Amino acid sequence: MEDKNIKNKVKSVFGKNAEEYVSSESHAKGDDLPLLIEWLQPKSTWVVLDVATGGGHVAKTLAPHVSTVFSTDLTEEMLANTAKHLKTQFQNIFYVIADAESLPFLEGTFDVVTCRIAPHHFPSPASFIKEVSRVLKPSGRFVLIDNVAPENPRFDVFMNTVEKLRDESHVRCQTTEEWRELFTQNNLEVIQELARKKTFKFPTWVARTTESQEQRDQVEQYILAANEEIKNYFSIIVENNCVQSHQIDEWMVLCEKR
Repeated sequence: MEDKNIKNKVKSVFGKNAEEYVSSESHAKGDDLPLLIEWLQPKSTWVVLDVATGGGHVAKTLAPHVSTVFSTDLTEEMLANTAKHLKTQFQNIFYVIADAESLPFLEGTFDVVTCRIAPHHFPSPASFIKEVSRVLKPSGRFVLIDNVAPENPRFDVFMNTVEKLRDESHVRCQTTEEWRELFTQNNLEVIQELARKKTFKFPTWVARTTESQEQRDQVEQYILAANEEIKNYFSIIVENNCVQSHQIDEWMVLCEKR
């Protein structure tokens, strides 16, 4: 029941903000998108699955280089909005309403599975990775890009609390070690990875998913109350007692199914 409530909250939050995820700079213009092409070296015969496609930025990046992209999302309004933006440009993207933890595809269907800036909304990362491995062909590739929690437990709690205060559909950012364990359990071998810092402009970032000024103030006050060690780790910039920006950890990883 709890998982169902979380997924309903995801659909509510993203349904109301569908257009913003198409235009969001951090989603649309990340330098990880060109890296997808560099890392994957896509082939024109490939069939690709993009899980939790959001604004469709991964699907849009890969579609010119592959045979077919199945672009899936749990939120119908999000998917319909993305299709509206992309269907005039690309004839090889198909849009499917799908739960990342119960994918409606047969075993061994895809050459590549991708998922970008979404798994922190999934109630069961273990179920998601199990499904990824199931629908991949042998030697198929999986690219995960997501915000990750630091290994330091206090930093982990801070990061996930900030995210939850800002976005009620947030579940948890995993650590890289937690992801590695799930990969190992599901025969996915890490072959390339990149850790980086990602900067958010606080006013834009906090406004995207909050529903009131009171909620925005709550997020800001929580950040302002952090100790210096936390403020330094997350590079929190404060001017006139207002948060201007902060950084989080992001991880991009390429796996191969063994």
